[in-house]
Amino acid sequence: MSKGSVVLAYSGGLDTSCILVWLKEQGYDVIAFLANIGQHEDFDAARKKAEKLGAKKGNDQIRFELTCYALYPHVQVIAPWRIPEFYSRFRGRKDLMEYAETHGIPVPVTPRAPWSMDANLMHISYESGILENPKNHAPSDLYQMTKNPEDSPNEPDVLEIDFAKGVPVKVTHVKEGKSKDTALEIFCYLNEIGGKHGVGRIDIVENRFIGMKSRGIYETPGGTILLHAHLDIETFTMDREVRKIKQSLGIKLSELIYNGFWYSPECEFVRHCIDKSQENVEGRVQLSVFKGQVYILGRESPKSLYDEELVSMDVQGDYDPCDASGFIRINAVRLREHNRLQGAAQKKH
Repeated sequence: MSKGSVVLAYSGGLDTSCILVWLKEQGYDVIAFLANIGQHEDFDAARKKAEKLGAKKGNDQIRFELTCYALYPHVQVIAPWRIPEFYSRFRGRKDLMEYAETHGIPVPVTPRAPWSMDANLMHISYESGILENPKNHAPSDLYQMTKNPEDSPNEPDVLEIDFAKGVPVKVTHVKEGKSKDTALEIFCYLNEIGGKHGVGRIDIVENRFIGMKSRGIYETPGGTILLHAHLDIETFTMDREVRKIKQSLGIKLSELIYNGFWYSPECEFVRHCIDKSQENVEGRVQLSVFKGQVYILGRESPKSLYDEELVSMDVQGDYDPCDASGFIRINAVRLREHNRLQGAAQKKH
């Protein structure tokens, strides 16, 4: 007799494939859920695999429990870290691979390539296996979204990216005249250009919420291009002091999202402040994508705070350099007192 039905966040990878079979052994009916969030995936093959392993319904995957709650908050999802009995039975990926082999479960990892991979529209992340030793170099065949920069084209792609209220609304290839103007098209196109030139590879050690450090490798081609362009147009159009505050809030927002606090009052407050900061972030950035790098070439904006005459070294604008003398004297008071104290301390010794 069935113990009931459960929904499994199913990826078709090692962990979730083994969990699916293990849940069937425990007497549950399993519904596998796989969401299309922009990753390159053979969804039909994943559905057939889930059904072959015993799922009542094999339909696509969700990478993160948070995403499922955002789509349908009332659905309760059994995610891997909610099954202590499973992880007390399987102590590591080696145990899982042995279980998969015993039960005839096809999995995309091997003892030679045992790392875990998560993909979506934004990026692919890699961890586990040989990558757990932070000294080990990533294998050359690990990367899937980006070319090795050494093998990328010898000619750059020059792009123009238009922003409105901080949001990219259009990307144009300057030489080809090709344009994309919907969010999905923009991101996919920048992934294509960035991937071709090997942009967006990072190898980092992260601090997890509970205090552990973990090593992760990421490919984020389109997101890296947008980051460079957005930072440039933001600096060009935003008040200096507002931008300082926004930068600190940006760090706080990333921490909240990383730690799973999207639906929290503090995250809602930070998002509101960041949205406010972007009201005048409007304009166009021209950049070059080449050999793993993004080079800013120029920018323009109807809402820029940049005044060419004010900062010119050739034109006498409204700024009088003599005004700086009082500013320098005021700041020198603190520095003079600091050095007086240091000199007195040295004389005593």
